[in-house]
Amino acid sequence: MKTKEKGLPAGATLGELQRYIEREAKGRGFGNQTALQKCLILGEEVGELFKAVRKEEKMPIGAHSKVGTISEELADVLMYVCTIASFYGVDLEQAFRAKDKVHSKRVWR
Repeated sequence: MKTKEKGLPAGATLGELQRYIEREAKGRGFGNQTALQKCLILGEEVGELFKAVRKEEKMPIGAHSKVGTISEELADVLMYVCTIASFYGVDLEQAFRAKDKVHSKRVWR
């Protein structure tokens, strides 16, 4: 009998990623967070990303700061972006495609 693998399937679309993250967030006890809580935590995660970039760029950081890697912090940011989008019923894949279409018509300097 073949067991179903846990985790996000390889080659998942952005929509699949968003739905996976939402399911996992609920399963891990984060389903009751308000939009404001999610947004504030997103801000903290962006701050952690900036700190990881500072570390990578050999800029000074606090001696007692716990600093993740850039890839870890980018993943955390993406997770919170997805949960905020889901909270408001935004399909990120559709939103991205629509915005990309608008950008494709803009003249960039």
